[in-house]
Amino acid sequence: VLLLSSPRLETAFLSNPSFVIQDIKTTRGTTMKMSEEEEDVKSEVAPEAEEEDESNSTTKPPPQSEPVPADDDSANKAVKTVAEEEADEDAGETPAPAESSQAELEAVAIAKATASADASYVPSPSLLQSPSPHPLIAQVDGPSLETYAGTESVYMARAVPVPLRGKLDVPIHISTGGSVVEYTIETADYDISFGITAEREEGITIVKENGRVESHTHPISGKFLVGSVPCALVFSFDNEYSWFREKQVTYKIVVMPPTVENICAGRRRRARSALKTVTEDKMSAETRLSRAVAQRTGLAAEISRMEKELAEKKKSLDVVAKEEGWLKNRVELRLTQENILNGRLTKGWPDEEDYNGEKEEENENTN
Repeated sequence: VLLLSSPRLETAFLSNPSFVIQDIKTTRGTTMKMSEEEEDVKSEVAPEAEEEDESNSTTKPPPQSEPVPADDDSANKAVKTVAEEEADEDAGETPAPAESSQAELEAVAIAKATASADASYVPSPSLLQSPSPHPLIAQVDGPSLETYAGTESVYMARAVPVPLRGKLDVPIHISTGGSVVEYTIETADYDISFGITAEREEGITIVKENGRVESHTHPISGKFLVGSVPCALVFSFDNEYSWFREKQVTYKIVVMPPTVENICAGRRRRARSALKTVTEDKMSAETRLSRAVAQRTGLAAEISRMEKELAEKKKSLDVVAKEEGWLKNRVELRLTQENILNGRLTKGWPDEEDYNGEKEEENENTN
């Protein structure tokens, strides 16, 4: 991950196949964590909890590990609010040389991060499994230059209420790879828990871990690059830890699309990365195809052999079936003959009864 060479603002990017996120540090502030006592707060109301929430309005000094350079003219000035920044933009103030140098450094870092994201581009499984070649090509091509406007999108709101024990999610859909997302948030009087997540086909990734920030003492700003799309960014304002107070959130989120030059360069980088993936997948498919063809040929030959054997066995079956019929008839015939012969031997022959009777009469007459 390539970061902006600035102690005030750092840049991270979301790259494919998985999100590579660098922690985003806030401007002139630290990310607060809930204390164990606050995490264990239950339903009972105590005066100490009321005092604890009020203590969040006190100002804490910035961490010593992130000093502001001496050449930063804004080091000794109060941090501007969103409204003041918009007024400066409308007035057309000329940036100081240090700010101009910082802008150049940020542009270089963004260009490097974009190149790294495009170089690591890998088509998603759904694109590789699609029966049509066009979805992958469309993702590699990116936006059409014929209809590409290149204008930034601004999402902002003032004093949006976040109820106690409640949460506010602001989803933003990013459809152009290489877009730079810059955000500034403020709250009135009290802090809030703030985080950013990125949702893509591969899953959900934490861009900025949810944590309490001192947005009531100074604006919280950040900037990062979205290297792979489509992507849904969800900016979460969490007030679930507060049992007593509603929070007022003011936010401004600016999505700056890439330049036409970056789009053209990104196309070529993504095309080279996609070509490598497609070629490797084609070679793997060809290897599997060769094995499948050999297996199919062997199975077809075995089926042919088995079909010949089956035809021969069918002929043998017909012969055996005829022989079986003939033998059944023969067995029935012999069984009938056997019964008749057994009857003759045990009961005698019917015509012998008359003959034997006449012979006995003759013997009687003779006597």
